Amino acid sequence: MEKINNVDVEVINGQMDEKEIIAYIDYLKQKFPNEQLTELTLTIDGDYVDMHYHLKPLQFERIRRITGYLVGTLDRFNDAKRAEERDRVKHQL
Repeated sequence: MEKINNVDVEVINGQMDEKEIIAYIDYLKQKFPNEQLTELTLTIDGDYVDMHYHLKPLQFERIRRITGYLVGTLDRFNDAKRAEERDRVKHQL
């Protein structure tokens, strides 16, 4: 198993040049843009190649609308905005 473009890659039943392996990696990254490809096993079967891969979700930052602003965290709010957020009425469903 070798690491190509931060992906653990294993080729079974033959050999494949790095350019072709990168093409398979790029294909999977385009197909699953919101996930990170971690492992790829390519099994050569004559004229066909079977792909087995492992993906993990990418980290994302939650954005909320608070007191009229789109924010991820409150760390950049001044004391008045923090008080406004603390004192607001939170409705339940």
